[in-house]
Amino acid sequence: MSRPEPVDDRLRPAMQRVLLATLPGVLALLWFQGWGIALNLLLAGLTALAVEAMVLRLRGRPLAPELYDGSALVSATLLALALPAYGPWWLTVTAVACALLFGKHLWGGVGTNPFNPAMLGYALVLVAFPAHLSQWPAPHGMGLLDGLHQVFGVPPAPDAWAGATALDSLRINRSLTMDELFAHDPAFGHFGGRGAEWVNLAFLAGGLFLLQQRVFSWHAPVGMLASLFLVSLLCWNGSGSDSHGSPLFHLLTGATMLGAFFIVTEPVSGAKAALARLLFGAGVGLLTYAIRTWGSYPDGVAFAVLLMNLGVPALDRLADARQRRQPV
Repeated sequence: MSRPEPVDDRLRPAMQRVLLATLPGVLALLWFQGWGIALNLLLAGLTALAVEAMVLRLRGRPLAPELYDGSALVSATLLALALPAYGPWWLTVTAVACALLFGKHLWGGVGTNPFNPAMLGYALVLVAFPAHLSQWPAPHGMGLLDGLHQVFGVPPAPDAWAGATALDSLRINRSLTMDELFAHDPAFGHFGGRGAEWVNLAFLAGGLFLLQQRVFSWHAPVGMLASLFLVSLLCWNGSGSDSHGSPLFHLLTGATMLGAFFIVTEPVSGAKAALARLLFGAGVGLLTYAIRTWGSYPDGVAFAVLLMNLGVPALDRLADARQRRQPV
């Protein structure tokens, strides 16, 4: 009888495909936000490897296979893509360290985390440092030298590099119609946020690649996107000044596609059964819209995922009970 395949040998190829699938989104972010994304990725990756190695040593565990399975790098990469470009270096370091310590190793390491590590790290720094999480770069960002000055706090710091996002502008808007926002607000593009619509399409392309590779099933992404589309359609009241945005706007703005294909598909903290995964994704979509529209934060993907992580045991029990009632 053959021996079972080691966990890291199954995990590493999947993590490599996930990292590869982020490439279209990374390139789009580099184009629209500049070198800040590359700095985020470098800081996050180095921090992830350092924290992972330190914790494994403290726990008396060998560095192989966990350091090389790619899970820490995937969490770090998703965090780097979610955090504002040109945020201070310590913000990225803190987010990644919290993600791995409190979202992964506190629960026992790979395969035991009840919460999505990347979203836990993001939520912690969002609550702790809200001002830094509201500073998003204006289109096309800044040059490498100015970016280094901004990230590491080295004078002279560039002036007027940040601007409001489309979700920020829509949340505080009280007088302009949607047509006026799209025509005059620099944060708005053709259908969604300026640049964000193309970034979302790039992550959609990467997500479809992962579906084709069968890295995950379609249930959670379709559940999230379908519920977000449906609730935004039902609540859409046209282009008036009190509009919450069209379904297309919500699909192509913020972290929608990154969340749908790279966050809700995390296998450990997500639901296991097909029906449960579909409901999990649907819940994330509904909560994302609710937080965007009526909450205190412009984008709600991180909190939506963490809240639905709490409901995973109930969703799995519901799916299991339904399966047992099916006739054989």
